[in-house]
Amino acid sequence: MAALGALVKKAWSVRRFVVLLCAPLALVPVLLSLPPKEGRCLYVILLMALYWCTEALPLAVTALLPIVLFPFLGILPSNKVCPQYFLDTNFLFLSGLIMASAIEEWNLHRRIALRVLMLVGVQPARLILGMMLTTSFLSMWLSNTASTAMMLPIANAILKSLFGEKDTSKDMNRENEENQASLQQNKLYTVPTEMQFLASTEDKDLTEEKEVASDVLSDLKKEEEYKTNIWKGFLISIPYAASIGGTATLTGTAPNLILLGQLKSYFPECDVVNFGSWFMFAFPLMLIFLLLGWLWISILYGGINLRGWRTKKSNIRVDAEARAREVIKEDYQKLGPTKFAEQAIFFFFCMFAIMLFSRDPKFIPGWASLFAPGFISDAVTGITIVIILFFFPSQKPSFRWWFDLKAPNTETQPLLTWRKAQETVPWNIILLLGGGFAMAKGCEESGLSVWIGGRLHPLEGVPPPVAVILITIVIALFTEFASNTATIIIFLPVLAELAIRLKVNPLYLMIPGTIGCSYAFMLPVSTPPNSIAFSSGHLMVKDMARTGLLMNLMGVLLLSLAMNTWAKSIFQLGTFPAWANIHAENATSLSTAVENVTLSALNKI
Repeated sequence: MAALGALVKKAWSVRRFVVLLCAPLALVPVLLSLPPKEGRCLYVILLMALYWCTEALPLAVTALLPIVLFPFLGILPSNKVCPQYFLDTNFLFLSGLIMASAIEEWNLHRRIALRVLMLVGVQPARLILGMMLTTSFLSMWLSNTASTAMMLPIANAILKSLFGEKDTSKDMNRENEENQASLQQNKLYTVPTEMQFLASTEDKDLTEEKEVASDVLSDLKKEEEYKTNIWKGFLISIPYAASIGGTATLTGTAPNLILLGQLKSYFPECDVVNFGSWFMFAFPLMLIFLLLGWLWISILYGGINLRGWRTKKSNIRVDAEARAREVIKEDYQKLGPTKFAEQAIFFFFCMFAIMLFSRDPKFIPGWASLFAPGFISDAVTGITIVIILFFFPSQKPSFRWWFDLKAPNTETQPLLTWRKAQETVPWNIILLLGGGFAMAKGCEESGLSVWIGGRLHPLEGVPPPVAVILITIVIALFTEFASNTATIIIFLPVLAELAIRLKVNPLYLMIPGTIGCSYAFMLPVSTPPNSIAFSSGHLMVKDMARTGLLMNLMGVLLLSLAMNTWAKSIFQLGTFPAWANIHAENATSLSTAVENVTLSALNKI
C-alpha cells in the first residue's frame, strides 16, 4: 500500500511538471490567432485557468502571474497591475478574516454552536437542522472551510454518544452472529423470558422462538442501517450548510467579493451592490435553500420517516438521545461561565455586522451620508472595528488600578494579538482575490472583454430568464471540478459582456454566476468543506453524488426564482442602467478601433 502511495505521488509530481512546461507552449497558437494585445491577454488568462484547474502551482502563486506576465507582454504596466492586489475590497475581506480569528481565539463559535443544539433538541432530524443552522451562520462571517472544520468535531462527539463508535459496527455484527450460533448450538434462543417459559414443553413453541430470534436480528440490522444513514446525514449536512451560508454576506466567501471588485473595475459608477443590499437579497435565499436542503437530507438519510412518523421510538433510540443530550450539556458546561472577552468579541461582532449593514442600505439613508460622498466604503467600516480588537483588553478593566500606586504594572492581553492574526488568517486568499482583480483589469485595458463580447452574437436571442438558468447550470457544473474562486474569475468578464449584448442589467447575469459557483455539492473535490467531510471515512462518492445532484438542481431553481422576484426591486434589474450604458458606449468605440486596426493589418498583408 505504501509503494502504491509513493507511485501515485510520483505520478502526480510528473504530471505537474509536464503541465508547467507544456501549457505555455500548447497555448502559443492563441497568440497568433487574435489581435496582438487581446491575444496576449487571453494567453495569460488561459494559462492561469489551466494552472488553477490542475493545481500545477499553488493557487495563490498562480494568482501572482499577472504581476510578471502583464508587464513583460505589454498588456499592463506594473504600476497598474500591483494596486489590484490591495483594493478596498481586499481590505473588507481581510477585516472579516481578522474578526473570525478573534471569534476562534475565545471559542465564541463553540459556545454558539452548543447553545443552538441545546435549543433545537436531540432527535436526529432536529440535530441535523441545528447543525446546518449553526454552520451556515458561522459561514456567513468565517470562511466555509473554517466553519466546517469547527463543526465536524462537535458532530462526531454527538454521533458517538448517539450510536457509539462507528468503526466498531462490524465487530458488533460479528459478535451478534457468534452469540446467535452458540445459542442455537445449545438449543437456546434470544427470546423474551415470557416466551421461554411458555415454550418449555411444546416443539411448536420452539419454532416460534426461532421466528422471534430472527425478528430480533432483523431489528438489529435495521437499527444498524438507521445508524449508518444518520451518521452520513450528519456529516454531509455540514459542508453543504457551509457552502450555502457563505453566500448570504459579501464577506462570507471569496467569489462574492470578486464580484464586487470586478463591478468596480468594469462599471465604476455602479453603487447598488454593498453589504446591506447583498444581505437583503442573499439572506432570504439562503434560508429557503437551507430549509429545503435540510428536508431533503433528513428524508434521504432517515432523520424524517414519512411512513412511520407516528410509530413509537425504540428504547435504544430513547437512551441514545438521552446520552447525546448529556454530551451537549456537558460540553457546554466545560466552557464555564461567559468570559469578559467573549462578551466583548460578541459586542464587536454585532457592531461589525450592524455598521456594515447600515452604512448605505439604499432604502433609507445610511450613516455614511453624514460624511463626504464616496469617502466611506465597507472596507473603512470593517477595518475600523477590527483595529479595536488589537488594543481592547481581554479582561475586565479595573478603575481602581489607575489610583493604586502600589498595583503591579502588568500588561493586559488584548482581544487579539498580531501573532495570532498572522497564524490564523489565510493570507493566500488575499493574493487570490488580487489575481482575479488584476485579470479583470487586464481584460478591460487590453480590449479582450470587448472581443469576447463580439463572439457572443448567437446568444443575443436567448431570453434573459433562460440565460440565468443556463449560466447557473454551466458554472455549477464547472465548479464541481475547479476552484470556485478561479471559476468566477474566469466567467465574470464573459457574463458582463454577454449582459451588454443582451441589453440587460449586468447584475442580472453576474449575480447568478457568482452564487452558482458556491453550489458545488456533488463531489468531494468540489470544495474544501466537501473534502473535509469526505476525509472522515464515513462517506462515499456515491453518497455525495446522489445527495448533491438534487441540491444543485434546487439551488439553480431557487436562484432563478430569487433573481426574477425580490432581487429585481433590490438591484433595479428591470432596466438597463446608465452605468452599464456608459460602459457599452466605451466598448463600442473600442471595438470599432480594434476592427480598424485589424483591417489595416490585413490590408498590409
